[in-house]
Amino acid sequence: MNALLALVLFSATFASGATVPQAMIALPCGGSNLSPQLRWSGVPSGTRSLALVLHDPDAPHPGGFYHWVVYDLPPRSGELAAAAPIPASRSGRNDSGSIGYFGPCPPPGKLHHYHLTLYALDVAVRSMQPLDAEELQQRMRGHILAQTELVAVLQRTRRD
Repeated sequence: MNALLALVLFSATFASGATVPQAMIALPCGGSNLSPQLRWSGVPSGTRSLALVLHDPDAPHPGGFYHWVVYDLPPRSGELAAAAPIPASRSGRNDSGSIGYFGPCPPPGKLHHYHLTLYALDVAVRSMQPLDAEELQQRMRGHILAQTELVAVLQRTRRD
């Protein structure tokens, strides 16, 4: 890879800074609970795997709320389709307690920011059990070659 390239994350589903689209919102909040389409470029040489984390630091939950934890994505794949099935061996546990994607569903009131972060790692994470975000972060420590993120926002004014 060209050393001048930086890891970049794109989405046809939403633009960074835009409102979370209805398709990505959790079913209890009237959405379709579909993970976004993602594309990336500028993966650094030496990358053995990629990890994705969707986090809401504004959630009324200690440490925020993790909506999506994915690891061991092939670095050269370059994209994920919207609602792409992620193999169980690469899907982590979100803070709702389920495996896979759980869309945004903030309580009515303040604006929430959803940070979708892509990590290029110099190791494969490999786990026999689904990892939660904290476990993934521990395994990534000291192995992040590059990272990039998209941020979307959502504010609910009423209960759906």
